[in-house]
Amino acid sequence: MENLEALHENNKMNARVRKNSIWKSIFFLSTLFGLVVLVVLIARVLFQGVAWIDLDFITGRLSTNADRAGIMGAILGTVWVMLVVIPVTLIIGVGTAIYLELYSKKGIIRSFIETNISNLAGVPSIVYGLLGLTVFVRLMDFGNVVLAGGLTLALLVLPILIVSAQEALRAVPGHLSEASYGMGATKWQTIRRIILPAAIPSILTGSILSLSRAIGETAPLTVLGIPALLIPFPGGLFDTFTALPMQIYYWTIDASLVAEYANLAAATIIVLLLILFILNSVAIIIRNKFQQRY
Repeated sequence: MENLEALHENNKMNARVRKNSIWKSIFFLSTLFGLVVLVVLIARVLFQGVAWIDLDFITGRLSTNADRAGIMGAILGTVWVMLVVIPVTLIIGVGTAIYLELYSKKGIIRSFIETNISNLAGVPSIVYGLLGLTVFVRLMDFGNVVLAGGLTLALLVLPILIVSAQEALRAVPGHLSEASYGMGATKWQTIRRIILPAAIPSILTGSILSLSRAIGETAPLTVLGIPALLIPFPGGLFDTFTALPMQIYYWTIDASLVAEYANLAAATIIVLLLILFILNSVAIIIRNKFQQRY
């Protein structure tokens, strides 16, 4: 009888090991498939666009002549848009996370707000483009300028930043704030001197990753009617502009008429990927440098 039970347990263990091996293989193949697709895409872009990247391409203006086209206007437009997105998202996003996590009481209202913020994080980006078109372009009559584009992209990444900031605040050990209160510190002093310094690495990492998404978004800007024409370089918040994703989009469409535009689009993708790579590297450096263990 004991031998039968031991044999049964052994069979169950072998079945679990086989199941574990099957799922491990499935997960490995899924990861490998994603990596292969990514490598193929990057290799295709590099093969098609590296030869077109030079100083004239980086610093030149847009042109109907593919051999003379440059992306400095798109780079400046991207920079100006991020100058709007960064302060808006950091101030409002982190402030909202602090209020929800450290000031508001648990209840139906807080649960309702947090649920809607989480839902907004999954809304398609083109919906935010329609919101920006309605509110900033038409209702406020900004037009398709830097300020309207920046505020629209800020709305897009705000829910993501709020959720990541809340998680960062929750991860701070509770005994740190309790010790601060025990020493006689006020709530704001505890938040400013204890909780925020401990949460800043995770908050900044989430912020930079969110801003990386904002840089690469095309759909909201397309809905706003952002052009990719021969416009002057933007010099302020109320100037018309174009951005790197928009330039890639239009050159990809025009490639059906002029084959060289596909190479220009690939070269612009490389520049955009380099910018995103730098931002993500900064996020990793910040996390590793300022990470504190308690």
